[in-house]
Amino acid sequence: MVTDSLHILNTHNTPEVILSPDGTIKIKGRALAVNNSEVPKRIKNWIDAYRSNPAETTDITIALEYLNSFSATVLVSILRKISESVRLPKKLAVHWYYEKDDEDMLEMGKYISEVCDIPTEFVVTNDITSL
Repeated sequence: MVTDSLHILNTHNTPEVILSPDGTIKIKGRALAVNNSEVPKRIKNWIDAYRSNPAETTDITIALEYLNSFSATVLVSILRKISESVRLPKKLAVHWYYEKDDEDMLEMGKYISEVCDIPTEFVVTNDITSL
């Protein structure tokens, strides 16, 4: 059972990640990692513990400026693990933020939503860095 939050600060190439046992999950910033197994491993370990007793509502916020293919693979893996553990009557809400003119990030969000088979709310914003 997860009892502690996990907060990973952003770097130039990795997003800030906030994982809370109350069901709040936030991933925001730039996801440009090429091959950093330590951060995804810490996140996956936290999610494995969370899966044993998820919150009544798991609320995921994704607000990325950029997402490369390696980071997209990691994100898909994370979302799949979470979605497998959140079953009725518990709820899963995913909010994908993208900037008004960033069609590529919107399309990436739609693709990941379909691949993971997770209903996702797409939210347009003027400044992704302000979230």
